[in-house]
Amino acid sequence: MTDKDAFAQRLSNVLSRITPGTITSMQRLSGGANMESWSIDWTSGDSVHGYILRRAPSAEWMAGRPFGLDTEAALVMAARAGGVLAPEVVTILTPGDDLGEGYVMVRVEADVSPAAILASASPTLIEDIAREQARIHALPIDSLPANIPPMDTAAALAELKRRFIAYGGDRPIIALAIRWLEDHLPDPAPPALVHGDLRMGNIMATPQGLAAVLDWELAHIGDAHEDLAYGCMTVWRFGQIDKPAFGLSDLERYFAAYEATGGRPVERDRFHFWLVYRTLWWALGCLQMGEFWRSGSDPSLERTVISRRTSENELDLLMLLEAEAPEAERSAPLPPPAAALPAPTGETSASEILGAISDWMAADLKPKASGRDKFMVVVAMNALGMVRRELDRPVTVTDKALANQLLSGQASLATPGLLPRLRRAALDKLTNDVPKYAALAKARTAWGDT
Repeated sequence: MTDKDAFAQRLSNVLSRITPGTITSMQRLSGGANMESWSIDWTSGDSVHGYILRRAPSAEWMAGRPFGLDTEAALVMAARAGGVLAPEVVTILTPGDDLGEGYVMVRVEADVSPAAILASASPTLIEDIAREQARIHALPIDSLPANIPPMDTAAALAELKRRFIAYGGDRPIIALAIRWLEDHLPDPAPPALVHGDLRMGNIMATPQGLAAVLDWELAHIGDAHEDLAYGCMTVWRFGQIDKPAFGLSDLERYFAAYEATGGRPVERDRFHFWLVYRTLWWALGCLQMGEFWRSGSDPSLERTVISRRTSENELDLLMLLEAEAPEAERSAPLPPPAAALPAPTGETSASEILGAISDWMAADLKPKASGRDKFMVVVAMNALGMVRRELDRPVTVTDKALANQLLSGQASLATPGLLPRLRRAALDKLTNDVPKYAALAKARTAWGDT
């Protein structure tokens, strides 16, 4: 019996607790930065039931998390009972199932792909999202699992700063954001359940509207504005750069819909704080992916590529914070871009060899792959492109001395020449890492990078 056969047999034993039947289709879904998700067709008599298994295959995957997947399942069930469009949990894995931690949900038949959702979005999808957020934030805290953790904003920011220093503490734009957040900590907000990861990619929708809110693993008790801001990060707009509310609308429409469906009044300054905070949080999350890979705790190729998305967040942070610079600094010209190496001649260069490998993968591997295998071929091609561009035009964005000056307040956006220098570094690094990132073109135009 193969590993896959053994896995299927153990899963069949679990699903038999719901209703007798057999697995007729089982596929691991693409993506998923932390957990595995499997889509299953379970045939019982003349009926086919669709289920989703969400699981962490080992205890190591759950190390350091504030709660396990059994608590997550209980939270999803509590949210659904409170009127939130959460999936229907039908069973929770036990140690005897030999499948790790996890739970099984009824499969929601709707799109989860941000590109697909945004291409055919319901005209009222932003109102649907705002309504669900208001419902989540209104859930009585005593109706939730007792071990959903509270978040103290100052302590959480101090932890992000500690992680930044542990990762080298040498990225000036990240240091700038940490110092700004320390200087702008808001007063405590009324406590509410915060989903923690409510964004495009973690919702399901049809052309008629929102179908489900997924991935509750980051839930905590805190400031509802954190949820409001997170889905508005530039990185989660998926190319809809001029529609800051989830890539769907302007912010005022979003705020009005939230307030109209029971949400507390939105404080704009508090919202901006959380937009900066969560952009910083994701920048450090990307850096952490590199540490996961180096330690061997997650040796996947996907992890190495996500780690390079730090540069997306650095550009976004600078665009969120640069308004505080003096006008003279904001209008100062950019330094010249990093120089490209001369075009190779004679034998092929390392960059050209990587390009040839990528072309072969596109022509021979990608058309034959499907499911997660096809997804990983694309990830590998993206990785080769990053390395190739870096070989052709090396860029350095680390500067520990400057980062320390920014953390301590010895340097700021008022420091002559600093903003143009940070802008150039952000542009050059992102051009190598993710040249198609939508905010890059916007920044080039705004900053006069012709």
